[in-house]
Amino acid sequence: MLESREEELTTVRVQDPRVQNEGSWNSHVDYKIFLHTNSKAFTAKTSCVRRRYREFVWLRRQLQKNAGLVPVPELPGKSTFFVGSTDEFIEKRRQGLQQFLEQVVQNVVLLSDSRLHLFLQSQLSVPEMEACVQGQGSQTVTEAILHYAMSNHGWAQEGTRPTPLPGGALPRSPHFRTLVFNQQEERDVWTPPCPYWSSFGVEEPLSDSPEEPPEPSGTRREEQ
Repeated sequence: MLESREEELTTVRVQDPRVQNEGSWNSHVDYKIFLHTNSKAFTAKTSCVRRRYREFVWLRRQLQKNAGLVPVPELPGKSTFFVGSTDEFIEKRRQGLQQFLEQVVQNVVLLSDSRLHLFLQSQLSVPEMEACVQGQGSQTVTEAILHYAMSNHGWAQEGTRPTPLPGGALPRSPHFRTLVFNQQEERDVWTPPCPYWSSFGVEEPLSDSPEEPPEPSGTRREEQ
């Protein structure tokens, strides 16, 4: 009798664009990336990070370098001049970034790249991700992802950190996930619920406009 196997599903959302350092020379827009999966390819089953466009550009370049002849999905194009409002530009880019990630996480070859996992499930900078992958950092890829999942940074994304029990232990919760560490040790890790959609398998209306005022209209300096 054949044993039934659960279908592996991965859902990723790019949303909540925000203007950072508005009014300064290094202002830019970053995007929140939610990921939920039951795939054994991922260390954490739920994650939430923020990334900017130039980090996506780095990721695609690295994926293409390591994928050989396997084609890598395209990113939304860069445009120094954009006809329309800033909000329209940001929304078009958000849609393109989400489409890019949706295609990437469905590709087995691309999914084997450690940089992709650090990009989606840690808040390491580009130099830190490179050092981690090359074994020059203080943590392995799995350790870096687990550290972020259990850190205050992950909880601060949603403001849903649970109150510790006496002795410092975290309470059991429906949002705990069992993570596999080095294929031997299992740890229970708090993964905060997504405030925008309760089921990753069901489409719900999303608000995609920035929470801060957009940059002034006119000639737009392309973010780096």
